[in-house]
Amino acid sequence: MSGSPSSASAPPGPVDPAVMREVLGHFVSGVVVITAHGPDGPIGFTCQSFASLSLDPPLVSFSPSRTSSTWPRIREIGTFAINVLAEDHEHYSAGFARSGVDKFAGVDWTPAPSGAPVLNGVSAWIDGALWNEYDGGDHTIVVARVSDLGADSARLPLLFYRGRYGITAPDALATEEESR
Repeated sequence: MSGSPSSASAPPGPVDPAVMREVLGHFVSGVVVITAHGPDGPIGFTCQSFASLSLDPPLVSFSPSRTSSTWPRIREIGTFAINVLAEDHEHYSAGFARSGVDKFAGVDWTPAPSGAPVLNGVSAWIDGALWNEYDGGDHTIVVARVSDLGADSARLPLLFYRGRYGITAPDALATEEESR
């Protein structure tokens, strides 16, 4: 293992949040929009922290910010859809990240089995229900039980890397498909 050794007797110094954001930005992530259908209509928010967690039982996780005003409303509903954005969905990512606006204005969607909105054209969607929540510092770690899901293998995902959006290399996917 390379790098500088650390002293076992000295406690680590404080981690600068700006440095942590820059370093962890080297990890490529997808972008999802969490949606639900509430008593006043559809609601949703953009989330970058999403992962598959367990196959048995079928669980996924995501982590909304503690400052989110939408997550508490979705939590109360208890069921929601996780929309994995496609390469041409930067506008969904930006639109669902804003506060105080009608995030669904001009957005086409169909209901998942739970009734939660599945945005048209996403690369994948997961219908789920709240399983549990855990403290995650300035975020909440949400674990959801998957009840249904689907994907469009022709749609490439929207990726986020080092503070910018990007897409996967289509040639790499085509080569993988041809080898199957």
